[in-house]
Amino acid sequence: MRRSEKESDVLFEAIRTRRSISLHRLDPEPIDRALVERMLEAANWAPTHKRTEPWRFVVFDGEHRQALSAAFGEAYRQIATGDDFSEARFQVLRDKVWQAPVWIALGMARDPSLPEWEEIVAFGCAVHNAQLMACSMGLGCKWTSGGTSIHPHVAEVTGFAPDIRLLGFLYVGRPTCSWPEGQRRPPGAKVRWAGNP
Repeated sequence: MRRSEKESDVLFEAIRTRRSISLHRLDPEPIDRALVERMLEAANWAPTHKRTEPWRFVVFDGEHRQALSAAFGEAYRQIATGDDFSEARFQVLRDKVWQAPVWIALGMARDPSLPEWEEIVAFGCAVHNAQLMACSMGLGCKWTSGGTSIHPHVAEVTGFAPDIRLLGFLYVGRPTCSWPEGQRRPPGAKVRWAGNP
């Protein structure tokens, strides 16, 4: 079915204006569960080689974030031993879950018959679909994947370990800031047409 020019313009604008919004720029107040479900439905329509659909999600909201808070703290305790441990950093990691009303654990259930990179690409497309849908609904979100966000202890708490690889979290909330502007170098700086010098 041929899409209208207007529909393609709407899609392009959604892609062009998608932004990652930092935790400190989100309102901690709850958001409607239906909005999160819409994001995850969009994620579920990502392209996937051999239809393996490797994405898995666990949603933490409300008081369920307490388990995540404890998991981040324990992961940090395991990483930062001895003089590396900072009580202030420990508390920051425990408290950050309360800055966004929804945290979505991002897990990849790889089909071993496929090259890993194909499953990672499909998984990334699913997360990007969720981000695009969130932004189109006026929600801010960001994929976080550092240190404690992918720690084996946290993977256990999400229920992913040992079979599903934890690749971070997508946190979601309503922005408290103006929508950020983005910048990209022109496509011509990164594109070459075959046959052209």
